[in-house]
Amino acid sequence: MMVTPRLLGVLLLFLLLASAHHSHCATPGQRPIEKPRNVCLGILGAGQYDPFSLEETAQCFAKCQRRHQESCNEGSLQSYWLNYEKYLVQNLKHRVDLPFVKAVVQTFSTNTTEDLNFSLKLSEVPRRVMKGENKPPDGVRFPKSFFRDLPGNRSVVQLVLMVLNVGLGTLFKGPRLSLEDGSRVLNNRLVSLSVNKTPVTRLAEPVEITFSHQRQPPNMTFTCVFWDTDKGDWDSKGCSTECQAEKTVCRCDHLTFFALLLRPILDQTTAHILTRISQAACAVSTIFLAFTIVLYTALRLSRQRFKSEDPPKIHVSLSSSLLLLNLAFLINVGSGSGGSSATCWARGAMFHYFLLTTFTWMCLEAFHLYLLAIQVFNTYFRHYFLKLSLVGWGLPALVVIGTGSANSYGLYNIRDQDNRTSLELCWFHEETALHVTVHGYFLVTFLFGAVVLALVAWKICTLSSATAGKQEGQSWKAVFTVLGLSSLVGMTWGLAILTPLGLSTIYVFALLNSLQGVFIFCWFFMLYLPRQSANSSSSGTARVDQAQFSSPE
Repeated sequence: MMVTPRLLGVLLLFLLLASAHHSHCATPGQRPIEKPRNVCLGILGAGQYDPFSLEETAQCFAKCQRRHQESCNEGSLQSYWLNYEKYLVQNLKHRVDLPFVKAVVQTFSTNTTEDLNFSLKLSEVPRRVMKGENKPPDGVRFPKSFFRDLPGNRSVVQLVLMVLNVGLGTLFKGPRLSLEDGSRVLNNRLVSLSVNKTPVTRLAEPVEITFSHQRQPPNMTFTCVFWDTDKGDWDSKGCSTECQAEKTVCRCDHLTFFALLLRPILDQTTAHILTRISQAACAVSTIFLAFTIVLYTALRLSRQRFKSEDPPKIHVSLSSSLLLLNLAFLINVGSGSGGSSATCWARGAMFHYFLLTTFTWMCLEAFHLYLLAIQVFNTYFRHYFLKLSLVGWGLPALVVIGTGSANSYGLYNIRDQDNRTSLELCWFHEETALHVTVHGYFLVTFLFGAVVLALVAWKICTLSSATAGKQEGQSWKAVFTVLGLSSLVGMTWGLAILTPLGLSTIYVFALLNSLQGVFIFCWFFMLYLPRQSANSSSSGTARVDQAQFSSPE
């Protein structure tokens, strides 16, 4: 049969259409192309706890990051793991050993008459520690009264213990750890404890969970917390924290998911609060220092012999230096890191200079106190106050010039444990210069002032005990005298040495040290505007007190 050209064209067209159709359809036995699965959205795998689903869902611990929030449903994923222990009880899964989760389900009689101890290492499945074994560094202790406090009248219960590694992502971090302050879950490890899928609260004797760790950094604090499912955040209600050298013991009166939070003491929020406290106190102190200078000027104009006395001049020099330091601090903190690098350099140098002049004048106050109260004899110096002024204002200038020539001033960042910035100001950008010209300078002046104050306090107490029977109230006068002198030699600055002890000492240091100007004003006012009865005092304490405004001759 002859094939006409028309028929050949129809056959070719049919073959082309057929091949195009097959190219768009899956061949038999071939899986159709699917969109990538996104388990982290919480839609897929809910309630599925087979090994494949667990492995797939565990990948979200690393995938869920702050910069990729749109790809994760944290609430659904957290619920997935919160319900896992219920699944273990329902499906009689007695042991789980996966890289990211270790769990065990054990049955116990409620008539147990001894404490139950378990080891809780992430590298092994939780196991019971038998009597006579060494106590593990990470573990949990159920007191023998625990089973009697359980709700219901069961003779046996199923106890579920689980250790979960939640990684570095945002899962189980919550709003409390969402701020950029360096807070984190210790070792990214959660410990879950439950009994028979029922809530256990208000235990008469708490459950003890021990977390091992390295020595606590000085700027960090540990807190025992549990996961509050209603808030979706960590909470510490019902838990107490006992910090030891290389471990922390958490005691909680309920069962749920637990963790140990590691947070910087000086986080962004704390730095902000301390800055506001310091700014407010410095502003008040500045006003009182101005009052001190005005009072000195009025007394100088009204009292002829006041012009020749050196002690009030030294007090006013310290007050002026401290006033300028407060102003420099307020300008520096208020301006932050704004402005050019040259402006920041100048602010840092100015702040440094007035800080050193304050340290120096406090040291000179101690030196003058030593001459008047300890050495007493041979204390005449020609042009005494002029020489003190050259030291008080000149020595810090030489230090600042030397430091500035080394280009040590610039932007300074106060950072937390995770190297995140808590506060920025113009100060030092070279650590060696900071340690030598600030920390070392302060330490020398402070130790000298502390030694002199201790000697003077001993002498005042000796004089007070010698005249105790002649006049009443000598002990109180001695105490107030020492407190007043301590404000002049800067003992409140010594609280900086105690700040590593905790956040409370930081707040005390920030408040008391910022109010030094108020203390100086009170001392100056009581010294030079005394009550009439105080002028006629002949006690030993009064004589030492009066020595404060007698020129060394």
